[in-house]
Amino acid sequence: MSPTVMRFGPYRLFFYSNEGSEPRHVPVQRERRLAKFWLDPVKLVSSNGFGSAELGRIQRIVESSVPELKKAWDEYFEE
Repeated sequence: MSPTVMRFGPYRLFFYSNEGSEPRHVPVQRERRLAKFWLDPVKLVSSNGFGSAELGRIQRIVESSVPELKKAWDEYFEE
């Protein structure tokens, strides 16, 4: 299961339900491309298919959404 936390344009930010034991992070998907960002602090962990300019845009989206993403992570994985 991978619940969607939010969408920004073509990007889907979500969690994998089996990754609650890892530090807080968010995968970001667009079509078949995927990136993963830590949230404390925001840092790119991995990427598959995104170019560097697009990763910069995605990182700015993640950075502007950190409070909401952390809250959603805590609520989802505390259940």
